[in-house]
Amino acid sequence: MDDDLPPLLEALTRRGIAHAVVDWDDPGVDWHAHVLAVVRSPWDYTRRHAEFLAWSERVARATALENPPHLLRWSADKRYLRDLDAAGVPVVPTSFAAPGETMDWPANGEIVVKPTVSAGSLDTARHLATARAEAEAHVARLHAAGREAMAQPYLSRVEGERGETALVFVAGAFSHAARKGPMLVPGLSVVGGLFVEEDIRPATPTTEEMEVAAAALAAIPAGNPPLYARVDLVPDDAGRPVVLELELVEPSLFLVHGAGAADRLVDAIAGRLTARSSGPG
Repeated sequence: MDDDLPPLLEALTRRGIAHAVVDWDDPGVDWHAHVLAVVRSPWDYTRRHAEFLAWSERVARATALENPPHLLRWSADKRYLRDLDAAGVPVVPTSFAAPGETMDWPANGEIVVKPTVSAGSLDTARHLATARAEAEAHVARLHAAGREAMAQPYLSRVEGERGETALVFVAGAFSHAARKGPMLVPGLSVVGGLFVEEDIRPATPTTEEMEVAAAALAAIPAGNPPLYARVDLVPDDAGRPVVLELELVEPSLFLVHGAGAADRLVDAIAGRLTARSSGPG
């Protein structure tokens, strides 16, 4: 269930914008019949990565797609963290290893291993510093499945009061923020086999968090600001915010946790519709 959907549909109705909710892989959808298609919750795309990206290219030839294919492709693979790091954005230190490559492990402490194409904390695990063999076996399983792996130090300050902060931007402008409880702790369940349950509450970002999030947005590949973006920040060992993820594909936008958030998103959608109707073609 996409918790953002009810408030978004209500806001679209209030605005008088005709809309329909369809599955991205429904072969019966005539994408040419729609002025705009907004990607919202294709949480199975990580298991069908190539298929999903090919679909996005086809749809973008039929209508306007938000977010557009080049941003979906870039954000769907967490190797984008290299791009952010190269642009000077503070990120969680990350090592990558494709099948056949050796992982450059963090020097010490607990380690988080995950595939580079993943969502909802699935196929992600936290390994004790004394359990390197388990971390190596985790990487080996991902490689055996043809998936690239990534390793990060576990930043334990995420379990503190500040936790993980998700900053949501609409058409490049800050909308609202939410605090996400730590995900890699015992006792959390997987919902529908798609994502780990989350503890969410409204949050007010600090000035430093806003600055880091703005830097991350500025490093997104060239083009118009994405219709929506979510920047997830965690505190490093010194308490400074660093980017954990920059979500442009299927993020929960926590619309119910931001006053007027759904209306801001619909305003941005209306702007895209206006540009589409007044533009060439």
